[in-house]
Amino acid sequence: MAGVTLRLVSARDVERLGLSRPAVLAAVEAAVRAQGDGDVVLEPRVHLRPPNDGAGHFNVLRGHLGPQRVTGVKVVGDFVGNHRLGLPSEPALVTLYDPDTGVPLAVVDATALTSARTGAVTALGARHLARRDARVLGHVGTRGTAWWNVTMLDDLFDFDEIRVTSRREESRTRFAAALSEELGKPVRAVATARDALVGADIMVEASRLTEPAVLLRTDWVAPGTCVVPYGTISAVERSLTGVMDKIVVDDWGQAHAGPFGALRAHVDEGLLTRETLHAELGDIVAGHRPGRQSDSERTLFWHRGLATTDLAVAHLILGRAEEQGVGTVVRWW
Repeated sequence: MAGVTLRLVSARDVERLGLSRPAVLAAVEAAVRAQGDGDVVLEPRVHLRPPNDGAGHFNVLRGHLGPQRVTGVKVVGDFVGNHRLGLPSEPALVTLYDPDTGVPLAVVDATALTSARTGAVTALGARHLARRDARVLGHVGTRGTAWWNVTMLDDLFDFDEIRVTSRREESRTRFAAALSEELGKPVRAVATARDALVGADIMVEASRLTEPAVLLRTDWVAPGTCVVPYGTISAVERSLTGVMDKIVVDDWGQAHAGPFGALRAHVDEGLLTRETLHAELGDIVAGHRPGRQSDSERTLFWHRGLATTDLAVAHLILGRAEEQGVGTVVRWW
């Protein structure tokens, strides 16, 4: 029998490949379009909570990408306190498989991948749901995904003003300074969510709460605003969905599965249903449903994370790694 090998692509290998933001966004957009066209298999995530006194949990995401003909699974941790140990708070791995034989193709570090694809989904949602003349971004949270949120959004909108905040002053100050250097424009670190969000054209809530607390208030959302809340624990008021003209999710199956998510309570209490949902993002990207239709619309995009976008970026990384001889090839069989 012929030998079977698989490629291990480490975090350092991924960094060496230096994937650009446009390349990641293009891969994610293609995966979301394939979802809208019904050319993916996307199963709701499941959670594993080990007995660790609440230190963290694991999310397990599974899917299949039709265009690339690849199947895969991502396991990503959510361990808020890891920064005290010098570790990423969302360590992750993706395994890719041949859907015809079940043979593993690769193991790819997905820690940076998770942040990158999340930022790309945020930007893709805003591309279709925010006003084209949006000039002010307010961002709550400095978690790993925040860098990609802000940089990818600015790639699309070239903001006049960017405000960021987080619970720890040193985190938000350091984050704003790094963004200012990367983007070549001032980025303001502000003390409160109110300071960041009031008057913003695009509001992103990416907090790391351990229990529900309101950080984004409904009466701050003016006509024309696009809101993107995706913290693990709710940071918005129940009334938020009631003022929205359009609510879009990345996948309804993800939206009503599991105990977590920014609008978990809204779904559980019937404030957001399949009937009141405007669309899944894939429907809009594929051209089957409209995105924003007027400058006055209040729009909300809630994304929980799609396995298919993880697979798309992992497949991109694997292809680059094979081309450049990066990673470690091991004999599996």
